[in-house]
Amino acid sequence: MDERMKPRTLVAELAAEFAGTLILILFGLGVVAQVVAATGLGDHDSIAWGWGFGVTFGVYVAARISGAHLNPAVTVALAVFRGFSWSKVLPYSIAQTLGAFVAALIVRWNYTEVLAAFDPGHTIKSQFIFSTLPGNGALPVGTWGAFRDQIIGTAILMFLIVAVTDLRSSAPAANLAPLIIGFIVVAIGMAFGTDAGYAINPARDFGPRLASFFTGYGGAWRDQYGNFYFWVPIIAPLIGGVLGAGLYDVLVGRFLPIEEDEQDAGRTPTDPDVDRAVGHDRAHGDRTEGAHEARREPRS
Repeated sequence: MDERMKPRTLVAELAAEFAGTLILILFGLGVVAQVVAATGLGDHDSIAWGWGFGVTFGVYVAARISGAHLNPAVTVALAVFRGFSWSKVLPYSIAQTLGAFVAALIVRWNYTEVLAAFDPGHTIKSQFIFSTLPGNGALPVGTWGAFRDQIIGTAILMFLIVAVTDLRSSAPAANLAPLIIGFIVVAIGMAFGTDAGYAINPARDFGPRLASFFTGYGGAWRDQYGNFYFWVPIIAPLIGGVLGAGLYDVLVGRFLPIEEDEQDAGRTPTDPDVDRAVGHDRAHGDRTEGAHEARREPRS
């Protein structure tokens, strides 16, 4: 191994997942807080773009080390269909949730004065800045409608993530994959944000929900109807992520050519080593064992 390269340990991967999810949620919750609590500073499109940029920046932060899952639904789907180690699923999910929790505390602290003026009672009026609600707290959507929506939205997300990061297909270059994934989230927000606020990520919802509960939002676990709702953005995205990855394999993946050298389990073309090595081999027809080993070694 090149002495300049550091081994990728589980601690490093968890730190990267924490940091990447932290960045994602800082931008996501920050833009919602600004639009909701500060009248006239943005709209729904601002929220969609804010979340998309947050995803892009978070993936750039974590991709080289952990693969930048930033979402337990992504981690579980990769374990089911891409050989990602099941022993890492729970640690990754905890790191992602902690990153979201800390980010929510920062946003809650930073917007203390604005939130106090907008909603001094810490009610559902500002609760949905931090966590999602059926029909965004206002439209006539119930628990099961939101559950359905979260399955569909996360299935779309995971289907497209797998498509964008499949090296057998027309995957974008290493420096573009995070941007494309961010665009996917923007599109989902613009097309599927009505029924349940497009959490599409258990960590994104549960971490901030927990943070809001600890900072004065006693009704954080319930929806506007008084029903326990916190479980919907946890369970439904886990189902949707597996469904989306499975549908990709059935409808597209099984028809693509088989690569002689598969990418590492749970990795994506956002890892520059993966993309550059594959691009070099495709360009020069290099399929030697030495080339394979050179590709694998930096990620051992």
